[in-house]
Amino acid sequence: MKHKVTDMNDKFVLEIVPRSLDDQAADALRMQILSGHFPPGFRLIETRLAEQLNLSRGTIRAALHQLTHEGLVTQVLHKGWTVTTLTLHDTWELYTLRNVLEGFAARLVAESISPEQITILNQALQHLSDAVVEGDLKQITDADFSLHKAIVQCSGHQRLQDQYKLIEQQIHLYIAYCDTLFPDLTVLTVEHEQLVAAICSGDGSLAEQTARNHNADGKIFTRHAQTLE
Repeated sequence: MKHKVTDMNDKFVLEIVPRSLDDQAADALRMQILSGHFPPGFRLIETRLAEQLNLSRGTIRAALHQLTHEGLVTQVLHKGWTVTTLTLHDTWELYTLRNVLEGFAARLVAESISPEQITILNQALQHLSDAVVEGDLKQITDADFSLHKAIVQCSGHQRLQDQYKLIEQQIHLYIAYCDTLFPDLTVLTVEHEQLVAAICSGDGSLAEQTARNHNADGKIFTRHAQTLE
């Protein structure tokens, strides 16, 4: 928020800045992490980032603290900041937690599905399908995550949405890692078509089971993480 004064007797004229520099810096760094430009373990140097983004070190530090809270960045005492590396235990936790949250969300949406929700889910599915055709992994990852988030948002369960929001960026990162393991990305379109169809069918049990089966891809990533460790 900026204050502009034309005369000492004038009232303040406020110019509202929609987002703080801290948030904008966090957005820029988050995009680099989720796109893979800053890979796991990559060291994030405040002075270099401040120079690249033409911002103060204080702003960069605040942004890094925000990303640490989101689970995308890790701060190591006396060593600075690095992009979070998902360990075997991390992948297991995210995979199992997604099963619970997204499976429950799919059931809730199916049991009260509306024409508006069907439109929302099919639009999200179309965006993913288009991204797969384009072959841009960043767009695919974003569209993949957006579809799952749309399911949670359509659930109408505020506390479920709040809990999902706490880990949504870690899930986004997790999806980005998982999607790189598919040799044929067109499989993603087919799997998500099955998920959306199950939810739109109105069968809560089918929707929840399909969501859980869909998240079984996490087992592939968990095995991959185990191999790396």
